[in-house]
Amino acid sequence: MEIKRSGAQPTGKGPAEYFTGTVHYAPLFQGKNPARTLGASVTFEPGARTAWHSHPLGQTLIVTAGHGLVQRWDGPVEEIRPGDVVWIAAGEKHWHGATATLAMTHIAIQDQLDGKLVDWMEKVSDEQYQSGSNR
Repeated sequence: MEIKRSGAQPTGKGPAEYFTGTVHYAPLFQGKNPARTLGASVTFEPGARTAWHSHPLGQTLIVTAGHGLVQRWDGPVEEIRPGDVVWIAAGEKHWHGATATLAMTHIAIQDQLDGKLVDWMEKVSDEQYQSGSNR
């Protein structure tokens, strides 16, 4: 058994290469071999969002605070709120983040495939983001 105390792990900012706006990242857990699951708490300040990306084995988001947005490629922008759980299928191109006026925090859980968690793509354009940010 291992207990990781709240606040005991280092936090960081999401790199500008993969995020628009201010994003705070706090690791929660990383499974020990043979487990391959990782979890983190991610807070998006108002207007912040990920770039388009996918996960080789999918991703689960659990919204814990605020008001956010999520969109899969060629799909509508969807609102997400505390208590919502979002499953993103393996290889599905998507983005997620806060609304223009409210921050959003979610727990992100994903599995590694041969050490890889994510495939980053192009940034979400202001036009793509604004199609859902007026909520």
